[in-house]
Amino acid sequence: MDEPESYIERIQRLASQNRELKEQLDEMVKRFNNLDEVNQHFQSSLVKYSSEDEANAKDKRRASRRIKTVSILFVSINGFDQLYKMEDQVYLVDQLDELIMDLEDIAFEYNVVRLKSYGDNMIFAAGLQGENRTNPIDMIRVAIEMQAAAAAKKTPDGRQFWNLKIGIHTGPVVATPGNNNSTDYNFSGDSINFACRVGEAAPLNSIIVTGMTSELIKEFFKIRELGSLPVKYKGSLNIYGVDGLLPELMDLSSSLLPNHNFRVKYLTLKFMDIQEELLDYLEQKLPRNLYYHNIKHTIDVTTEVELIGWAEGVSDEEILLLKLAALFHDAGHTISYKDHEYYSTVMAREKLAAYDFTQEQIDTVCRLIMATKMPPNPQDILEQIMCDSDLDYLGRTDFIPVSNSLYMELQERNMIGTWQEWNELQLRFITNHQYYTNTAIQLREVNKQQQIERLEQLIKESVPQF
Repeated sequence: MDEPESYIERIQRLASQNRELKEQLDEMVKRFNNLDEVNQHFQSSLVKYSSEDEANAKDKRRASRRIKTVSILFVSINGFDQLYKMEDQVYLVDQLDELIMDLEDIAFEYNVVRLKSYGDNMIFAAGLQGENRTNPIDMIRVAIEMQAAAAAKKTPDGRQFWNLKIGIHTGPVVATPGNNNSTDYNFSGDSINFACRVGEAAPLNSIIVTGMTSELIKEFFKIRELGSLPVKYKGSLNIYGVDGLLPELMDLSSSLLPNHNFRVKYLTLKFMDIQEELLDYLEQKLPRNLYYHNIKHTIDVTTEVELIGWAEGVSDEEILLLKLAALFHDAGHTISYKDHEYYSTVMAREKLAAYDFTQEQIDTVCRLIMATKMPPNPQDILEQIMCDSDLDYLGRTDFIPVSNSLYMELQERNMIGTWQEWNELQLRFITNHQYYTNTAIQLREVNKQQQIERLEQLIKESVPQF
């Protein structure tokens, strides 16, 4: 039987246990502190990287932009399923490589961008660099030339082996910056899916477009209604076949080439893009104290040259050149008030050279701009239309308020004296002025005489009429 534990022995035992427990506790605390330090590190990293990812995602969303009108072309190269039957396989594969390069060259010529390639399929986009009204037309021309390039690739016995299926849709896409390069964008949206779906359903050697694209190209190309195509969660798409240029827009030498009428019609559509861009520029850059030579005056003259031009029976091309001249004729005010006509021609030459205008057309636009320089001295019907449109206000009922705005503009530049002197100057100018075209004479001459009488009355009263 064991002897009972003495009090001292018990104290020693408990103290020994306490030391062991303390050592275990110290070890556990140390391990806990180490784990807590590691946990804090992971938590900090998680917060840091999550915040960065979230910030990056928000930045990307902010940097994303929606482009409203982009034309997407899906092209599928067909023929591999028959390649195993052919004797000249190496020749045909080399021919395929050449065809792919041809397709990319055609796209490049029309400023069309390749978005991606997978297998024997390629996706191209027109209108990514800047929204414009002509990119659906450009894309159809790309498709026509692509089909012609494929048809030109023949087997040794003269048959076409590589066949294309092409689908085109026009609509919005979303451009989102890529991960590694701010200049690299990823493109997404239903428009890409629609083009792929239409292209996959297209017969060989055909060009199929959706209803949206059809509406935008129907004045340039022959269109056939084919029916509709179901699209998951989107209902159905109306689809149309494109059979080339309209006969009246074809060049006589080749059905693939557009003629002069096509180019005029195409550039007339381009005019709307040029007008939108230039008016935005003028709104930002024109001095605020241009009370007369402002955007309203530019729009008035642009509208008037078209009205008088149609009435005088000038051609579609001449109407276009008149509208361009009217659009640019006062743009030089963004550079200098004096000799602004010259600076307007400089701006017109620079801008129009970036489009498809010929040198002759650009020279005509600049000549018409210079025809507005005072005093007017028009040499042909186009210059007459330009001069009559620029001074159309002389024969309008709003002559006095428009004249007052010109007075305030000149007064701020110390180019005119008193109100009385201004009215006297205006009276001399309008009395000696003449309209040149029959249209302007009929529309404005009678009212111009009434404005002369109003000026004479104002001079008598010698009271400013703001």
